[in-house]
Amino acid sequence: MTHFPVEKIRLDFPILEEKIRNKPLVYLDNAASCQKPNAVIDTISHVYRHDYANVHRGVHTLSVRSTDKFESAREKIRAFINADSTKEIIITKGTTESINLVAQTYGKANLKPGDEILITAMEHHSNIVPWQMLCEQTGAILKVAPINQQGELIVTEFEKLLGDKTRLVAVVHMSNALGTINPVKNIIDLAHSRSIPVLLDGAQAIPHMAVDVQALDCDFYAFSGHKLYGPSGVGILYGKRALLEAMPPYQGGGDMIRKVTFEETEYNSLPYKFEAGTPSIADVIGLGAAIDYLNDIGMDAIAAYEAELLDYATEKARQIKGLRIIGEAAEKGAILSFVLDRIHPHDIGTMLDSLGVAIRAGHHCAMPVMDFYEVPATARASFAMYNTQQEIDVLMNGIESLIEVFG
Repeated sequence: MTHFPVEKIRLDFPILEEKIRNKPLVYLDNAASCQKPNAVIDTISHVYRHDYANVHRGVHTLSVRSTDKFESAREKIRAFINADSTKEIIITKGTTESINLVAQTYGKANLKPGDEILITAMEHHSNIVPWQMLCEQTGAILKVAPINQQGELIVTEFEKLLGDKTRLVAVVHMSNALGTINPVKNIIDLAHSRSIPVLLDGAQAIPHMAVDVQALDCDFYAFSGHKLYGPSGVGILYGKRALLEAMPPYQGGGDMIRKVTFEETEYNSLPYKFEAGTPSIADVIGLGAAIDYLNDIGMDAIAAYEAELLDYATEKARQIKGLRIIGEAAEKGAILSFVLDRIHPHDIGTMLDSLGVAIRAGHHCAMPVMDFYEVPATARASFAMYNTQQEIDVLMNGIESLIEVFG
């Protein structure tokens, strides 16, 4: 394998020392949420021990410290995705809120009856339901581009669905249920040729690859901190400045205002116009620490190592009789979804837990994907930079033992 300091990295994650049912923890549920390094845990603890106060509102020392660290984290996030300005970095609670923000601001302001929103058949519920709600509110129509049996978007069919009535394209960058990495640059170019803006759901992609929003030329990019080795409860919406300037606020309250009277309110400038109320201050600073940690390792190095893990796991899985991989796209991230003959995924997850192996079993908030493959659920092993081939061996040995038990 490529030289990658995985053993050194593992030492930075205290939870990996846990024992589950007297077995070493093998954590393979990273697509749901990644574990946190000491750098993040210590940063959050330090904020609460030494620096905590509300941001943007005080002239006393603690408020100034918190504000400086909070805005420094925003700059780290900007640089991490190569946005043009921190004014384009909106702090939210997560990918879900980021997508809902676009739906309820840009969407409500720009869609009318008969207009169309185009998504794909591999979307997470968070990139389906907000658009369905918007369609109910505006009379717009939701269109869905199909996928093939490998779990790949059929780009020719996607292009056919781009029409004169398409007002927005919302596409997952990397599927949480299949691992498919969509050809997002091609998708964006096709949409922009018709002057249609594009939102990318980057929740799964952002921890696995370098993301450059200016190179992609996407109009919106949404992601969560907890999948990026940072805290939960924090997310990011990137939006092109001109679009954000034109959009109405998402929520009203403190910090998103410049002047308030009982007659009218003057809204704050970007990015604060979309950040009503007290944010999750320490967690945003913690996300900045996660980005520092990832930058030290290098996203390209992480991507190369995880690709080798996926190749290794896929080859091992293909040797197990009765195991069917769900999603075998040519371009794929570090996710292995599968089913076993006559064994429900929930039983797979429960039995593997007895061996200390944590996977996810269910529909993964992607019920239409399950319907497409005609399965009630899948078992999903998802890999991160701290996982090893030895852990994959534990997983595969566990699967083989499970098959023996069920006959």
